[in-house]
Amino acid sequence: MSACPAPPSARDAALAMFATLRARAGAQGVVLRAPPPEPTACCGRGCNGCVWEAYYAAVAYWQQEALDKLHKPAAA
Repeated sequence: MSACPAPPSARDAALAMFATLRARAGAQGVVLRAPPPEPTACCGRGCNGCVWEAYYAAVAYWQQEALDKLHKPAAA
């Protein structure tokens, strides 16, 4: 198993969150930008500053941005 901080449960949770928020956005007619792409260049050595750390930071940013858009009052 890779030493990178990308356990399947965290990856699965991120993908499920993307699907849930995109479905909510679609139902509300809100346009969200695409979620961040998964890293493809992890070396598996558990580096300080691993690409998966940056990915999960981008996931958290995307989630907050999506929630802000979903909770924004409709324009009059």
